[in-house]
This record gives sequence, structure tokens and C-alpha cells, in this order.
Amino acid sequence: MTLRPSLLSATLLAGAHFAAAQAAFAEVPNVVTDMAPIDSLVAQVMGDLGSSTQLMPQGSSPHGYSLRPSEAKALQAADIVFWTGPRIEPWLDEMIDEVGQDAHSVPLTLAEGSTILPLREGATFERHVHGDDEHDHDHDEAGHDDHDDHAEETHDAHDHDDYEHDHEEVHDHDHDEADLSGSDGHAWLDPMNARLWLGVIAEELSELDPENAGTYAANAAAGQAALDAQIARVEAELAPLSDLRFIVFHDSFQYFENRFGLQATGSISLSDATAPSPARVKEIQDKIKSEGVTCVFSEPQFNAGLVATVLDGTEAKTTVIDPLGVDLTPGVGFYGDLIDAAAEAFKTCAGE
Repeated sequence: MTLRPSLLSATLLAGAHFAAAQAAFAEVPNVVTDMAPIDSLVAQVMGDLGSSTQLMPQGSSPHGYSLRPSEAKALQAADIVFWTGPRIEPWLDEMIDEVGQDAHSVPLTLAEGSTILPLREGATFERHVHGDDEHDHDHDEAGHDDHDDHAEETHDAHDHDDYEHDHEEVHDHDHDEADLSGSDGHAWLDPMNARLWLGVIAEELSELDPENAGTYAANAAAGQAALDAQIARVEAELAPLSDLRFIVFHDSFQYFENRFGLQATGSISLSDATAPSPARVKEIQDKIKSEGVTCVFSEPQFNAGLVATVLDGTEAKTTVIDPLGVDLTPGVGFYGDLIDAAAEAFKTCAGE
């Protein structure tokens, strides 16, 4: 078939527009994330430029997951992978090496300046005193040039107990897992880590997509400002609960506790959610009675029957807390909603 000149021109013009649109789209990296909290941070930075592919279905435990073929295919096609890190997701570390070896790997817990806390050992935890003189709260807020002054004020306002930790810069598949041995992998539950990671995400995307660097930086700065306000608000809300006695299902909220001046008395399960032994359950029951624990948290991902067993013979109540936000709406607002939901759970636990 021979196209008429006018139709040929229109066809060529349409083709040129399509090619231009494809070229513009191609400039935005193909981004893959591990789970909803990280995906939300990436969505904030990417904004209207594009969207990421989340590997794990919302609410899936990061402690162990087997990728479906479609998820492995997405990883294989990725230009960049933003994920929490090898301490909590060793399986994903292996999959990136095997399937996504062409992707730029960004384990966020290895980002310089991240707060990394050691694992708490045993079924019960020793309480520590929060105060300005207890520990140094010295974090490197690199990548936040637009908020340097505000960041200093924020750190002064959030001078809770932190632990000394080492940091490694993000590299392609050359991170040292030994640096995270003995550390708690649930680092996304410290919103100051999330604040830092927004800047890291913007910087990494800008390296692959320099034409949109200004947009990534502006979006990250807006997300950081929103987190600053949220952190200050939640800190004020939870300040009266510093003496709250509670037990967590598994030790996933240490980062949240550390940020907002709370302290769990113990955990039913190990930090990797391994089922507790009868001796551990008995130790927790005794601790509930001796310490006057008023609340035991359950999590929707794990066996609620264990919580009922622990509560047997005690006067403590139970409420649900979720480190993964299984019931929250995914997307840009997810991370802020996750932090607010955790705060609400603690207030419910305290009877407020």
C-alpha cells in the first residue's frame, strides 16, 4: 500500500513523537525494589518520572522469600535495585548476583551514615536510660545540602540512645556482609534512616539519569522535609510513653524504639522470627509478671497463637503492630503511614 503524502507526513510525525516519547522514557532507569517501605521511598523520589517494580508482595516477610518467575524476570531486566540489605535479605543478595548481575545494586543499610544497631540477644532485654549524656548521636547526613541547618536541629531534637556503628559506601555487588554480622536488619523503621536514604536514592538515580537529577533532588528534599515534621510530631506523641512496659512478637522495632525513646522488655521470637522454644516462652511469661508488662504485640505475618500462649496466666493485653504495613495503601504515602501506624499501636498499647 502506498501512503498519500499528507498521510505519510502525519505518519512520520506520529512516529517521531512516539520515538521521542520512548527516548524520554528510556532515560528513566528501570528500577526494582525489595519491599513496600523501600518502594515508597523510591516512589517519592521518582515522582511522575516513572515507577518501580516491587519484588515481594506487600506484607511478605523479608527474612525468607522465593521469587516467582515473573519477579525474577523483573530483577533480570533491572537497571538498578534498591533493597534493604544483606543482613535481613541474604536470599536477595544471592539472587542479584545470579539473576540481576547487570543491575546496579544499592543495599541501603550499607549507605554511609545509616544508623545500624546491634542485635539484642536473649528473650528479655535490659532497660537503658535515655538521655543526652548516654551516647553520641553522630550521623553523617550526606546528600542533604538543602537541609543542612534543619538536619542539625533535627539531630539535636532526636538525641536518643544510638549505638556505635560502622558504615560502608554502596557499591555494585562488593559489599562486605561481615560488616552487618550481629546487626539488626530492620533499619527501615528508623525514619532518620529513611530520610538519609531518600538522598541516597536521588543520588543513585541521578547517576543513571542525569537529565532528571534536579527533579530527583527536589523530590527527595520534599520527602525529607515531610519526614522532619513527622518525626517531630511522633516524638511529641510518644514522649509520655517512655516508661511503657511491652513485649514484641519478634525483635523488629528496635530502630523505632531507639528513635522515639521506647524500650521493649523482650521478644517472644528471635529477631529473624524463628519459633521460640518452650523455655523462652516461660521466660517471657515470668518477665511479664515480674516487670509489670501491660502489653504484648502480635504481628499479622506470624502465629497469633504464640501470643495467646504467652499471655496465658498473665494480665497483659495484646494489640497488633506491623513492621511491613500489610494493610496500608502502597505508594508514595506508604512510608509515612507505616510510621504513623506504629505510633498508633504504641499509644493503643498504652491505653491512650
